[in-house]
Amino acid sequence: MTLNVQSFSFASTPKIIFGVGKRGDLARVIRSYGKRVLLVTGGSSFDRSDLCQTLLSSLLAQFELRRIRVSGEPSPQLVDDAVAEFSVWQPDCVVAVGGGSAVDAAKAIAGLLPTGHSVMDYLEGVGRGEVYRGPSTPLIALPTTAGTGGETSMNAVLSQVGSHGFKKSFRHELLVAKTIILDPELTLACPADVTAACGMDALTQLLESYLSTTASVMTDALALSGLACVRDSLLAAVEQGDDVSARAGMLYASSVSGLTLANAGLGSVHGLASPLGAFFPVPHGVVCGTLLHAAVRQNMMLLKGVPDGAAALEKYAVAGRLMLNQPLLSGDEARDGLLALLATWSERLAMPRLSAYGITDDDLPRIVAHASGGMKTNPVRLTDEQAIELLRTRL
Repeated sequence: MTLNVQSFSFASTPKIIFGVGKRGDLARVIRSYGKRVLLVTGGSSFDRSDLCQTLLSSLLAQFELRRIRVSGEPSPQLVDDAVAEFSVWQPDCVVAVGGGSAVDAAKAIAGLLPTGHSVMDYLEGVGRGEVYRGPSTPLIALPTTAGTGGETSMNAVLSQVGSHGFKKSFRHELLVAKTIILDPELTLACPADVTAACGMDALTQLLESYLSTTASVMTDALALSGLACVRDSLLAAVEQGDDVSARAGMLYASSVSGLTLANAGLGSVHGLASPLGAFFPVPHGVVCGTLLHAAVRQNMMLLKGVPDGAAALEKYAVAGRLMLNQPLLSGDEARDGLLALLATWSERLAMPRLSAYGITDDDLPRIVAHASGGMKTNPVRLTDEQAIELLRTRL
């Protein structure tokens, strides 16, 4: 088969170990680096999980271990405090066991431990603009949620929440984990509401990266494989939380979404998610879950009036046929079916409206003014008025 492939670049991927029970490989991987381990976990979820507690006991018996707990989304201050506390000790590796917040914090901490620098030296948009050159302490990541795909991406997202808040990335290829262990059993303790929000995040990342203006044949292939897993796994993972097969499907989809977002970019939902999460206490997955249907509907409408919009509309049709598992649908039938599916899932998974987090119509211009990232690679450029209207539909 001959492909008409345009030029693209793809960031190197880490070693990925996938499978039920593969958490048992962790000690072997740690030993390849040394004996001193800095463990980064969530604030309480790690302690509530019997599997995680068994894992902790095993590590304590074999290694010199110190631990950091990350409650909520990590801040620059949390990262700097951890670096100040542990840079003299210099662990041989950093191990992240937790959701996206724990993994992002661990990436940033690992990247700064060798030098003791502040993350504000490098944080995009709000930092001092210095160029990060490494080195980074080796990072091993074991995600316990299936959503952000942060374990496979090169950016550590840090937040400062408030009226003057921000949500920005410390980004470099050296921050990517050296080894990722994807064990579906570690996600079994994730509550249904968190599973739903995380799953909608993964779905949004896969669909937006597939439609991104900088997508490639490689990211398309990965995104479509991830979307197929979401189709078959998301509802079961939420509604039958002990379904290990469904958990495995979502864990794969999430990790793949981290690769596609890092290499293709995202869309309007993620462009708006950064200021929403910075100014208001709204979880990232909830933003994705509540905005995705409206954003896709708006994109489809606007693409019909754009001279070169046909290619993106056809990609929406491809995604629709895949998500509906109906390969013979016409383009219009597939796109309409995709919209209906997204609306149904948003309602079935009880995605709250933005007003539940104190967001009002008066806040929308400020949110849009600070939108970034995915707005540039959305399949159609939005005016400020169009972005405001998108948000308004979900108040």
